[in-house]
Order: sequence, then C-alpha cells, then structure tokens
Amino acid sequence: MRSIRSRLLLWQISALLLTAVVVSVLIFRLAWVGFNDVRDQGLEQIAQTVLRHDPSLEASSHLVPSHAQQDLSILEKRWFADDEYLDQFVSQIWSNQGGLLYSSLPEVGPPMQAQGHHIVTWRGQSWRLYTLPHAERVVQVAVTTHIRRQHFYVLITWLLIPLGVLVLVLGLLIHQAVLRSLRPLESMRRELGQRDVAGLRPLSTSELPRELVPLAGTLNQLLTRLDTLLINQRRFLADAAHELNTPLAAVKLQAQLVRRAPETDRLTALDELDRGIARASHLVSQLLLLARLEPDARQTERSLVQLDELVRGAVVSFAARAAERHIDLGLVSADPARVWGDEQALRALLDNLVDNALRYAGEGARVDLALRVVDNQAVVEVMDNGPGIAPADRERVQERFVRLDQGQSTGSGLGLAIVRSIVERHKARLELGTAPTGGLLVRIRLALATDTTRPD
Repeated sequence: MRSIRSRLLLWQISALLLTAVVVSVLIFRLAWVGFNDVRDQGLEQIAQTVLRHDPSLEASSHLVPSHAQQDLSILEKRWFADDEYLDQFVSQIWSNQGGLLYSSLPEVGPPMQAQGHHIVTWRGQSWRLYTLPHAERVVQVAVTTHIRRQHFYVLITWLLIPLGVLVLVLGLLIHQAVLRSLRPLESMRRELGQRDVAGLRPLSTSELPRELVPLAGTLNQLLTRLDTLLINQRRFLADAAHELNTPLAAVKLQAQLVRRAPETDRLTALDELDRGIARASHLVSQLLLLARLEPDARQTERSLVQLDELVRGAVVSFAARAAERHIDLGLVSADPARVWGDEQALRALLDNLVDNALRYAGEGARVDLALRVVDNQAVVEVMDNGPGIAPADRERVQERFVRLDQGQSTGSGLGLAIVRSIVERHKARLELGTAPTGGLLVRIRLALATDTTRPD
C-alpha cells in the first residue's frame, strides 16, 4: 500500500542526500585545488627564503664526499624508511652547471628540473617541487605528494563533518515536518471514524489547512447526501409499514369473514378478499418501484427510447381495465419522438399516469393520451373529465402516501410521487393543470434526442 508519508520522506531525504553528495564532491574538488595552490605558494616562499639567506659556502664543503658516494644506496634506503624525513621539505641548491651544492638531507633529493612547478617520480615516490634559478644558483624545494595528500585528508575531514551534521539535522527536521504536515489528515481520519449513521454531521473546516478544505467540503457534501438518503429511507420504511398495515389487516379480516360466511354469501366474501389482496399487491408493487427509483439505488441505464411506442403500449395495456369500468380510454395523437432515458422507468411513468386517471376519474369518464413534439421537446399529456385536483393541492399530492379522498380512494398515494421521481431522474418537467374537459391535466416535457450521442 502506497503511503504519502513514505513517499514524501523518500523524495525529500533522497534529494537531501543527493545534494549533500554533490556539495561534498564540489567541496572536495575546490578544497583540493585551493590546498595545492596554498602549498605551492609555500614552496615558492621557501625557495625565496633560501635565496635570501647568505649561501657563502665553499663549493668543496657542499659537494658529495667520495666515501658517501659508495654508500649512497644505503643512505637512500635509510632516508625512505624513515617517515620523519618523508614528512619534511627537501631544499636543494644547484650550480648552473648542474652540480649539487647543498641538500637539506644528505645525498638525497629529486633531480634538478626546469624553472617552475613540477610533479616528478623519483625512487618510487611522487614529488611536488618548485625550481627557482637565480644568478649562479638554482634553488629547488620539494615535498612528497603522499604527505600532501595526508595533510589534505585531515583538513577535508574537518570540512565535511559539519556537512554531515547538517544533513543529519535537516533529515530529522524533514521527518518532523512531514509528520506534522500530515497530522491534519490523521485528525480528519479519526473524526470520520467517529461518525455513524445516527450522526452524519459535517466536518469542521475552520482548522484545516487550505489544501484539505476542498476535500473536506466534498466529504461534507457526500455526508449530507448520505444523511438525506438515510432519512428518506427511514421515513419510507415507516410510511410503508404504516400503509401496509391497513390492507393487510383488511385481508386478514376478509379471510376470517370467508371462513364464517354461509355458502350463499361465501362467493361475495371471496370477491372482497380478492379485491383486498389486489390492493395490497398494488401497494407492494408501488413500494418496490419507488424503492428502485430512490437516489443512488441503482445507476440509470439510458438508451434511445421510442416514446410514441410506449404511449401506444400504455393505452393497449389498460384498454381492458378501462372497458371494465366503462371508461373511454383513447389516444389523441402520437407524434414520432425519441428521447434518451430509462425505458423501464418511462414505461412505469406512463402506467402510473393512466392508472391514476382510471382510478380517480370514476366510472363512465373519459381519459385521453396525447404525445406531441413542440420546440424540440416531447410533450406527453394525460387528461380526464373527472373531479380533478384543486390548485392548492397540486404540490402536496406529489408527495408520498398523500390521498386527497381518504374515504373513497382505492389508491396507494404513490402514483404521482413515482411520476415526480422519474421526471427528476430524466431532468424533465412535470406540470399539473386543468383539462379542457374540467378534469386533471398532467403534462410531461422531455428533451428530444437530436442525434445518437449519449448525453452526460
């Protein structure tokens, strides 16, 4: 599992270490160049000092003795085996003819070089030397590069120790900074963990960093929608339990009456029982449909729907029921119209509109359906010549379990609530008005599908 904390620490500490390595290399290179420049200047100053010193010495007293020439290899071995001599400058004075007049150590030293700085190898050792000619003398000062490197390593160690301490301190500070910067996320996680379905209150954004405020705002919107959904579900369950209690009690009572009824009245009692069962079944089916239409209950499956075919199908499916109640159910017009939507939901919308019209218009009434295309909109109208709905009640009747006529109504009070839910899911418009015949006019406006491109 990826961690923001680990990733921040990895990148920042890696960048710090890489920077420290680059800085260390630069310090090493610059210090080495500066160290060599200073030491070379030291060789020049020693050479100048030797020249300023009065070398009034007899040439014979500074020439190599004959007996020393025979033991030269022994002296060289002794000199190279002694670290004390290797840690010293070697100063030499030569004549213009190349004769060694003086040496700070007996019989030893690199051969004479041309004027200037040189690096030579002599007797297995690397030497850094400076040669300065003057009048009849040539002064040469040398030191082994091994000693120079040893001195430099001691110096560079003391230069790099503060850098190492700096890297260590910065690493600790970066670690603490990352931990403290991510602490609001941990606090938000703990606060969200304390929420439950009974208290989905929003998060406080007053003390959050600026970067977390949009995230907290989005979470608060989600919590608000979830809380609203849970409240609606609890209210829906309570209403459903209340509404189911009446038809189920009626079915139970009618079943008892059937048992007690004499043979002559039993057929009538069974008819009442069938009607009670039908009412309960209708209520259960309406509740199931409304539950499926709840927000976030399921993702809407949108497709191109031939709306005029659905309108014709609704008229055909309710024709027998209308004839049974002596209601004139007809189709006024059905213009070809295609819309983007959920075909199953749109069919349920039309069925509920026609069912409500047949249920409340009364026997012998007239119910007409019409589908027209107006201004790139498909307009569906269902009208009747029944009692209609007063303008003051048209908003309230769209709520769940609202029945205006409690005594004579056989409906569930969910028809128009289902219609409104489907309309909202399709971003359409629902209008309730008065039909030209004096009854209720229900008008639905849906946007036409102008091409085969699926809308957002």
